[in-house]
Amino acid sequence: MIVGVELLVVFGAIFLGARMGGIGIGYAGGLGVVALTLGLGMSPGSIPIDVILIIMAVISAIAAMQVAGGLDYMVKIGESILRKNPKQITYLAPTVTYFMTLLAGTGHTAYSTLPVIAEIAKEQGIRPSRPLGIAVVASQIAITASPISAAVVVMSGLLDPLGVGYLQLLAICIPTTFTACMIAAFVSNFLGKDLKDDKIYKDRLEKGLVKVHGATQYDIKPGAKLSVGIFIATIIAVVAYATAISGTVGLIQHPIVPRNEAIMLFMLVAATFIVLATKIDTSEIISASTFKSGMSACICVLGVAWLGDTFVSGHINEIKDLAGSVLEQYPWMLAITLFFGSMLLYSQAATTRALLPAALLLGVDPVTAIASFAAVSALFVLPTYPTLIAAVEMDDTGSTRIGKYVLNHPFVIPGLIAISCSVALGFVLGPIILH
Repeated sequence: MIVGVELLVVFGAIFLGARMGGIGIGYAGGLGVVALTLGLGMSPGSIPIDVILIIMAVISAIAAMQVAGGLDYMVKIGESILRKNPKQITYLAPTVTYFMTLLAGTGHTAYSTLPVIAEIAKEQGIRPSRPLGIAVVASQIAITASPISAAVVVMSGLLDPLGVGYLQLLAICIPTTFTACMIAAFVSNFLGKDLKDDKIYKDRLEKGLVKVHGATQYDIKPGAKLSVGIFIATIIAVVAYATAISGTVGLIQHPIVPRNEAIMLFMLVAATFIVLATKIDTSEIISASTFKSGMSACICVLGVAWLGDTFVSGHINEIKDLAGSVLEQYPWMLAITLFFGSMLLYSQAATTRALLPAALLLGVDPVTAIASFAAVSALFVLPTYPTLIAAVEMDDTGSTRIGKYVLNHPFVIPGLIAISCSVALGFVLGPIILH
């Protein structure tokens, strides 16, 4: 009976946070922890300090790069790629958003490319919901393949004691997630009516609500290229160091600085070099959109991951008894669990931190864990995630819209295909890489 009440508190807090939107899910997560601990007597779970600090450090470097003009420079490159082959926008759009997330470690970089994708699709008479839908999904699933994302760092930390190295994790996640996104992009070409046959689009066109703006004019700052170069060099340094200190490579025995702390330090150093080299005003960094979204993500992770860990750690023995035999017989069930968990927790890092340690304690093997990892990216299901909402708002044709049944929107099918294919490919490639 008491477990049912505790579950009700967890889901109630998550539902309240989803209704509040944005940073509200973090606030509500804290309320849920109070209810579970002070109200129902549970011991508080672990605070995801490592995840929060990594997000803060990475976002501080990205925000410095944004102020220096680096993000505008990256978007300009992305737009040039898209405009060179506009007919292939449904494939190129997710490619651009995927690799921007891969490099930046956050899906919020997609904001700047979404209006470009919508404009090029309109110019070509392509239904914008097709490239926008898979582009948003690609920006989310790429988090599970980014060398500097908090989710990957947490996952790597969990797998390292099991003999799985940082590079091995990336060697599985990058090809499987990207290939899965391309499969989903192919299917996206056939979703929804053609733009010329869409009644809502024709109605908006008649009313003059659809406008084509053409190519975007970018004012690239003098230090933009340099800031991007510094940031990319830092990512390479992070991967090299993490590989060198991993148990499977062991080039550096007993490192003075562990991997998580090294990522934080490298990112702070990158931000320092960007500020000094480009001479930007540091007071502008805290006003950058990426900084604001990143700090919001920290609060969300603090609340929901703490809430999830409080419940899971309080019932780990019951969970082992209930789920252990099921996962042993049906390992793919882990992916389904992570899928629904991320729908509610609204963060790849928070879901990884809250659910995967328990799964590994249940005896889930590394191949199953890595293959299922992409399923923590189901943030597209509920139509309240910021990048999803932005895509809807930026498409003035009305093709990218939320249906009357809430879940029938253009992101669901591409997302389900991308995650399903990624998991399936992970079970194929995982044994090859790890054995």
